[in-house]
Amino acid sequence: MGGPLETGCFLPFAGFMAAPSAFRMLRRFLKSSARGCSSGAPVTQPRPAEPSRPSGEGLSTRLQFLQAHAAPFSAFLTDSFGRQHSYLRISLTEKCNLRCRYCMPEEGVSLTPKADLLTAEEILTLARLFVKEGVDKIRLTGGEPLIRPDVVDIVAQLHRLEGLRTIGVTTNGINLARLLPQLQQAGLNAVNISLDTLVPAKFEFIVRRKGFHKVMEGVHKAIELGYKPVKVNCVVMRGLNEDELLDFVALTEALPLDVRFIEYMPFDGNRWNFRKMVSYKEMLDTIRQRWPGLEKLPEEDSSTAKAFRIPGFQGQISFITSMSEHFCGTCNRLRITADGNLKVCLFGNAEVSLRDHLRAGASEEELLRIIGAAVGRKKRQHAGAFLMLQDSPPASWRTFPWDPLCVQNLSARENLSDKTATLWKRLRVPMALPPSQQCLGSGSPHRHYSCYPDSDTAPKCLSKGFQDPAVPSGPGPTSTQLTHVDSEGRAAMVDVGGKPDTQRVAVASAVVLLGPVAFKLVQQNQLQKGDALAVVQLAGVQAAKLTSQLIPLCHHVALSHVQVQLQLDSTRHAVLIQASCRARGPTGVEMEALTSAAMAALALYDMCKAVSRDIVVTEVKLISKTGGQRGDFHRA
Repeated sequence: MGGPLETGCFLPFAGFMAAPSAFRMLRRFLKSSARGCSSGAPVTQPRPAEPSRPSGEGLSTRLQFLQAHAAPFSAFLTDSFGRQHSYLRISLTEKCNLRCRYCMPEEGVSLTPKADLLTAEEILTLARLFVKEGVDKIRLTGGEPLIRPDVVDIVAQLHRLEGLRTIGVTTNGINLARLLPQLQQAGLNAVNISLDTLVPAKFEFIVRRKGFHKVMEGVHKAIELGYKPVKVNCVVMRGLNEDELLDFVALTEALPLDVRFIEYMPFDGNRWNFRKMVSYKEMLDTIRQRWPGLEKLPEEDSSTAKAFRIPGFQGQISFITSMSEHFCGTCNRLRITADGNLKVCLFGNAEVSLRDHLRAGASEEELLRIIGAAVGRKKRQHAGAFLMLQDSPPASWRTFPWDPLCVQNLSARENLSDKTATLWKRLRVPMALPPSQQCLGSGSPHRHYSCYPDSDTAPKCLSKGFQDPAVPSGPGPTSTQLTHVDSEGRAAMVDVGGKPDTQRVAVASAVVLLGPVAFKLVQQNQLQKGDALAVVQLAGVQAAKLTSQLIPLCHHVALSHVQVQLQLDSTRHAVLIQASCRARGPTGVEMEALTSAAMAALALYDMCKAVSRDIVVTEVKLISKTGGQRGDFHRA
């Protein structure tokens, strides 16, 4: 397929609507030909390296002709970066029969009134429209989709849509064994089951409910009914289930499972902190120590998973690297929430209510224009893609000696209504949107864009008088003489050749007072220059690396880690910047941290100066340093 859409250009809406209907019919024929029989039996799609083989020469010629004359992918579902959105996730309900610790609060959340949720008819109307435009995969999510009474009928109705190749469900598995035979007969051909532990007692602790054996029964029922592979989603959390990695991998030896390890992501109510996250690379290293022959499998287009297989094993394992390595460049997913909002990005806040337009009597053409406009506004990558810019794997964060920030209620970048603030209601997948809130001395909430890991048991706030018992407060031993001058008072670089190598960590901060106009544009990501916060984080990381070139007498330090954190303070119309640097060597990294914070502040000034010249860069200071002969320092 060629044409302007492959380069990200949009065809005019009117022109596209006028395209000959024959093209759409050909495209539907192509997609429906790959669907298989209508019995509801699982269908295994061919891999990219294994193209399907026509049964006869005449059919092959026919398919070649159809492929050569197929219509271009829908302009309405193609964004400005050329990504074609052929995968739609539909949330059937906000309710869930579990209370997973990483997903939602124990007490649950307030639910949208039933009258505001999509009816089955509305779900099918929207699904039919998206499939006509090129969507060939629909996944049903929740909440927990299998607690919706009409789920079997919805699957059966979706199965009748021409061109829809895959109907999947993501479920916690509690009701799966009971419903799967009916769902398969209705047309369900892909199953994802959430299972975070193989220990029954630990299961009850994680989900705050009983049901481990029901989930295992559902896994085996899916295998028995011929689903291949059966995908098992496992959120890996340090100190909770990372010790079961090898047990999960061992399951794939005799069972046709795709065990998908998901990096622990921040979510409203889960008291997320970085120490709990086990990175993809750390998991991979652990598994390779046991199975060194682990081999990487080719990645399919638009796949979110990095797949591996142990030779001789029936199944495979995969990694969903939402935190350490985003996959925005190949994203082909759109989402419809249970109350009918269209989300073009899991990490984004922008939603368009398709339900309201449906109920107002919007025509198909009007709905397409609304959908096309939303898809056209999709960003190149989500806000979370720059949240943790660093030079070392996230797993190394577990070595950090102190936790200066506390993580409380996660919130979106913009003020949202109560109906949209809690992301678990929208999707089965846990939230991966860190702007979050923290508390400083004032006690007022502020937004921030990254965090240090906090204590598992007692989050602390940076307030007046707070002191981490592990870190001495106040200045350490100081010298009575300047170190960067020689005996004659001339500037000179300090000789550190005889000093021992130690672990060095430094944290510095800066504040940029933007004023109300520039602050609002930054907060809503509406600056014409682009995403200011992403640029600022990049500038801070780059500046830390270049410190020795900017400060004449600084030693070149091989940094092992750099992180820039940003916090929006609406009361002061300010952005608070915190930069941390780490290295192992004979000299400290205070200057790297200070340079990072200062340059990040200047980058923000540059991004906003066209809006206001009344911007103040202030409070550039060292917060802490650890390591070295002169002891540690922690500013009170």
